Amino acid sequence: MNVHDVDLTPEMATQIEKLWADPGIQETYSRRNEFQLNDNTKYCMENVAKFAAEEYLPTQDDILHCRVRTTGVIETEFSMGPRRLRLVDVGGQRAERRKWISCFEDVTAVIFCVAISEYDQNLAEDESVNRLQEAMSIFEELVTKWFLKTTIVLFLNKCDLFRDKIQRVDLKVCFPEYQGGLDYEKGVAFITDRLVSMDRFVDQSHAKRKRLYPHVTCATDTSSIRTVFEAVKETLIGANLATAGLI
Repeated sequence: MNVHDVDLTPEMATQIEKLWADPGIQETYSRRNEFQLNDNTKYCMENVAKFAAEEYLPTQDDILHCRVRTTGVIETEFSMGPRRLRLVDVGGQRAERRKWISCFEDVTAVIFCVAISEYDQNLAEDESVNRLQEAMSIFEELVTKWFLKTTIVLFLNKCDLFRDKIQRVDLKVCFPEYQGGLDYEKGVAFITDRLVSMDRFVDQSHAKRKRLYPHVTCATDTSSIRTVFEAVKETLIGANLATAGLI
């Protein structure tokens, strides 16, 4: 039976709610870093009755909490004010990475997303490899081998999940040298510094020019993402002007 062929009924939702409230299920969920669960599991479980209602229509929050795996290469064109932009999205899973590099010739900028909340989780493809350590390794390769001069916009994403997790799980599980304790600001600063230090870009003609722009983000918070993208837009404009030799 394909789960996508089954209609979610109010009766089914009631049973799911009872199951979700079970102490054993909650104990198991507290150890979710040991399983390959989607980040939206709690949201879906807590809203299952709403989803099952006959008159249900998805809200913006419902849509933002959907999880669709990126496979292959997806190109999207959109406008930001008077400017037309083309965004190339590629899958982050190991099987997708061989398709990356050919997509990024002559790009204005690279947006690299790191899920900072995954510091105590392992890859689905290889459960011996830490997710955050893997993301950092890929980032270091990109900035030191493939994109030596390209503007890099770094999204330290899922800060909301990180804020919740670091109250319970020390960052030491991923970085033994970390000394900041269960502190959100210190944890974010540590991860940011580690990533920024990997970039060895130096613009000989513009000593003060930088090319790496980190932003702490929560993809489900539309107001913060709007602010971040305004900053990204200014970054892209500046990168274009620099490429053209105008600044």
